[in-house]
Amino acid sequence: MNHHPMNNKHPPILAEKSTVFITKMVICLFTGFSSGLPLYLLLQLIPAWLDSEGVSIAAIGILSLTQFPYIGKFLWAPFMDGFSPLGLGRRRDWMLISQVGLLFLIIGLGFCSPTFDLGVISILCLIITLFSATQDVALDAFRRELLTDNELGLGNSIHINAYRIAGLVPGSLSLILSHYLPWQSVFIITSLFMAPAIVMTLWVKEPIHQPIQTYHLNEMIRQPFSEFITRKGIKSALCILAFIFLYKLGDSMATALATPFYLQMGYSRIDIGLIAKNASLWPSVIGALLGGTLMIKIGINRALWLFGFVQLFAILGFAWLSIKGPFTTIATDEQILLAFVIGFEALGVGLGSAAFVAFIAKTTNPLYTATQFALFTSIAAIPRTLINATTGFMVEYFGWTTFFVLCTVLAIPGMLLLFKVAPWNNNQ
Repeated sequence: MNHHPMNNKHPPILAEKSTVFITKMVICLFTGFSSGLPLYLLLQLIPAWLDSEGVSIAAIGILSLTQFPYIGKFLWAPFMDGFSPLGLGRRRDWMLISQVGLLFLIIGLGFCSPTFDLGVISILCLIITLFSATQDVALDAFRRELLTDNELGLGNSIHINAYRIAGLVPGSLSLILSHYLPWQSVFIITSLFMAPAIVMTLWVKEPIHQPIQTYHLNEMIRQPFSEFITRKGIKSALCILAFIFLYKLGDSMATALATPFYLQMGYSRIDIGLIAKNASLWPSVIGALLGGTLMIKIGINRALWLFGFVQLFAILGFAWLSIKGPFTTIATDEQILLAFVIGFEALGVGLGSAAFVAFIAKTTNPLYTATQFALFTSIAAIPRTLINATTGFMVEYFGWTTFFVLCTVLAIPGMLLLFKVAPWNNNQ
């Protein structure tokens, strides 16, 4: 019998490559979900909780200042690049520490009362943000080292949309449960959704990356930043940093008080939870498939343009809802309107974020993945943390409609910077 080894060699290799690729994409699902859960807890569930207990919209807006660690995470990222405290690997160690911490901190919120413990709640939110930001540094670096350049578009698209889907837990399930269960039980159940992330971290292998190099303290902090400036040039580097700051500014402000906004339009927590569950899920899934596929075909630059316009127009959905509301009674038409606003926002922001994160990932140097990724995402978090703290006062002064129009206008400068940082014809 004649054997043809060449005919038998390639199919197993292709099958192995396919299995590895699928495994990477599944890991991106878990990284996105575990990264999104604590952020949406801060953005959706806690504002709804405080609003239901009579805390003012201005005070809820100020609470976003507790998200300051999202801005400062690049300060401790160099240490995460250089130390492995548990011996699992420098990425998995910090992933595990932050995920276990988040599980217990979320439980702790359930034992507080907004009426009497607002100070304690603020401190817990600050610590949750600290652990969440640390997890983001580790997950971003882990994902960047796991994916090849060709896999960045689809991998980050899946990560971002899993990130968005994670918002269905605090933004839908937990709101529905709060109608039937005490808030303490709601926070305990919400915290348990961190458990799959812990299992994932224990299961995955540490990605192959550059060996840890020993630097002096000043080199650990200075080298990642100086490398970026040297590689890009000062003018180009500043344009990139300005773009990172501005690209998500408008939609970040528009969604900062989304849940209190829906409540003030006359919707109940059960309305928001049930509608968000369906209206957010499918646009997010479609966004994951469409965004990742399109980025492979058209490149990251063109995706930033196309998805950015969808993201910008999604903000106008909030303005439309604010003109129609507030409603005295909620009928089918009002529910369809809310579903449209939530669904379009999920699609627009999901697509825009997928391209945005892929752009950031491609801008990093693998030698300094954690630090540079943390620096760029820290700059992107400034609007969500500092500027969003003023949104409550803006709403009280301007009203909802003018506020959302302002958010739309503020989304334009980031789009204009695409001419410099991601030209349409420079198809990458």
